[in-house]
Amino acid sequence: MKPKLPLPEPLRGAEIGTFAHNTVTVRMPNIARRTLAENDFPPDVVARIEALIDEIDNGRIRPLTDKNDWDEFTAVYEGQDWLTPPWFFVETYFYRRVLEATGYFGAGALAGVDPFAVQKQKGLTTTMPATRALAARLDEWLAQGWHESTFANLLAIDLWGNQADLSLWPTDAGEKPDHTDHASQQEHLLSDDTTAVTHYLTTRLSDYPTTRLDFLIDNAGFELIGDLALADYMLSSGAIQTVRFHLKIHPTFVSDATIGDVQATIAYLQGDEDEPVHEFGDRLAGLVGNGRFQLHTHPFWTSPLAGWEILADLHTELAAATLIISKGDANYRRLLGDLHWSYTTPFSDVVSYLPTPLVALRTLKSDVLIGLQPGQQAQLDQKDPDWLVNGRWGLIQAVIGNPITGH
Repeated sequence: MKPKLPLPEPLRGAEIGTFAHNTVTVRMPNIARRTLAENDFPPDVVARIEALIDEIDNGRIRPLTDKNDWDEFTAVYEGQDWLTPPWFFVETYFYRRVLEATGYFGAGALAGVDPFAVQKQKGLTTTMPATRALAARLDEWLAQGWHESTFANLLAIDLWGNQADLSLWPTDAGEKPDHTDHASQQEHLLSDDTTAVTHYLTTRLSDYPTTRLDFLIDNAGFELIGDLALADYMLSSGAIQTVRFHLKIHPTFVSDATIGDVQATIAYLQGDEDEPVHEFGDRLAGLVGNGRFQLHTHPFWTSPLAGWEILADLHTELAAATLIISKGDANYRRLLGDLHWSYTTPFSDVVSYLPTPLVALRTLKSDVLIGLQPGQQAQLDQKDPDWLVNGRWGLIQAVIGNPITGH
């Protein structure tokens, strides 16, 4: 089921001066170079990644050679340069090509090895003070039991954790977007449906033990810590029976989380000397063990498909959830098809195809956006010329009155 409105054109790297153009011509080659610098790859892998870097400028889209999971996608754009196809296709294709170059799906020594593991690990270790502070607060909140205000606080923490995006700001980067106080967070929140989400969820808690909260997970590192904290609170407080994380089936977009990343993060928490942190990890491990905290994946999440092209089995799976929390910029772009929507298009007019109410938590790191009020864009252009892509502005946008479910 497509959105209610006619579909506009996709964002493309060929649009000179846009963030999409900068991503294809500058950011993607730099990410490939950083991947080389952070890994001790053998000469043949180095040569393939260097060839990939050159191909972005001078080559054409071609089929993958390691397995046929992308044949139907590459066939549409085969022979085109890297700027002509839709940006979302090109960017997801690039990360899949990195895995081809490293032999991720092969039988050699690098089979199954995450080429972005160094950044992900640094994303955990460099933010341990923030993790310890969050774990201590989580202990206090769990001692008080379920409260709507605590859920709202954790939703905000989970949103602003999305500022930790290693494809844009590596762990050794200088200035990064970071709102450390509540006032700054509220000032930079462009759309806030927290009240509607909280009210809807509260009305459904009486359905326990049938309630299930599904997360469309984005980044590993501290952002994942925020996801885990919200999941732990909802489960350990007894508010929700089950939480399901939908994760990437293989590494992509540098820091996007896989099932292995969640497992490694829980183990990392369990191994910390700080008591609230390792208790946080122990609770999560126990919840995974008893089946209340579930880790799922699906090839759709690493495909270049738009949200309304969701595959039937995944659509059925999501239909069983009480609420979906969509995290991050890439998931937001997928929800909107990464198209040139008018910024004042209502969120519910586009994201009307899912079988379950949804809330999107996203800090802005690309040009695709809907749900603004008339005149809001002009004010933002004057206040912060890079507001669309610098990660300093956030959204909490929900579709609660879903026409499919009737909720």
